[in-house]
Amino acid sequence: MILAVGLSPAWQQILVFDNLVPGEVNRAAESHWCGSGKVLNVGRAIHSLAPGAGALTICPLGGPAGQAIFHEFQEDRIPLVRMASVANTRVCTTLIERPTGRITELVENAHPIRRDQLFAFEYMVGEAWRKMSTVKCAVFSGSLPSLSDGSSTADCYARMMSGLEAPVILDARGPELLAALAHRPLLVKPNREELAATVKRPLETDDGLVRAMREVIDLGAQWVLVTQGADSAFLASRTEVYRFHPPKVEVVNPIGCGDSVAAGIAVGIADDQPVVEAVRYGLAAAADNATRLLPARLDGPSVESLLNRIAATPTPHSRF
Repeated sequence: MILAVGLSPAWQQILVFDNLVPGEVNRAAESHWCGSGKVLNVGRAIHSLAPGAGALTICPLGGPAGQAIFHEFQEDRIPLVRMASVANTRVCTTLIERPTGRITELVENAHPIRRDQLFAFEYMVGEAWRKMSTVKCAVFSGSLPSLSDGSSTADCYARMMSGLEAPVILDARGPELLAALAHRPLLVKPNREELAATVKRPLETDDGLVRAMREVIDLGAQWVLVTQGADSAFLASRTEVYRFHPPKVEVVNPIGCGDSVAAGIAVGIADDQPVVEAVRYGLAAAADNATRLLPARLDGPSVESLLNRIAATPTPHSRF
């Protein structure tokens, strides 16, 4: 069993334009709706890659958008446990300009959550893994909403991780990442900008990037993976550093690529692969995702083909 857990799902509208002029009336050539946000993308991608692995997605859903997501996952037979939320699930919009490939994201932040509902969600997650015979891996991903009284929920992931013995992949940044590191997640997956925000300084060189990764490791992470879109990805542990070059593909929509990385790694870890090999598989999943209009609809054979084009190159860690 693989768990995908998060508190910021989204109902996503994807609009494709033959021509987009800011400040003018623009008519879309195509319009699509789908569940998205990190937690849903991770859950769907895991289901696409390993439908027999017993993946379970757990998130709060509320309002018409939440109902639409629930029905979509039911129709696609993707296991999902929802906490009925009094807050409406957010709606986000992707604008794709077909001639140039330019992508514009319009992101609605997750609505604040009541304290009693946050604790109910944490209890629901705990009950889910206590009732399962084996949890091979868990992915906690996405930003955390604030509480309705304005206070922070930064320790939410930390509390949920405290009772879980399975390997954890954590895709978070800033206070929620730092709060969870004491529980020694197997791997944390910020991008370069998120890591810079976490260590509160710019990371302008690769040496500076790896030093920041090592700081996160010193705080408790076993491995840190930093992705940079189509550029090289870096993976570091206390004693090793690797560089990966993602394969070149024709990008249709990059939304969900980072989530596909996390999903691919989780599938690899659940299959007892070494972390380096699981990361290779995750990067192949991201490359496949980039070629598709809707996020996290991955094709296993395509991912395997892309995997053959990704190498892990050791980097002398003594430099850092």
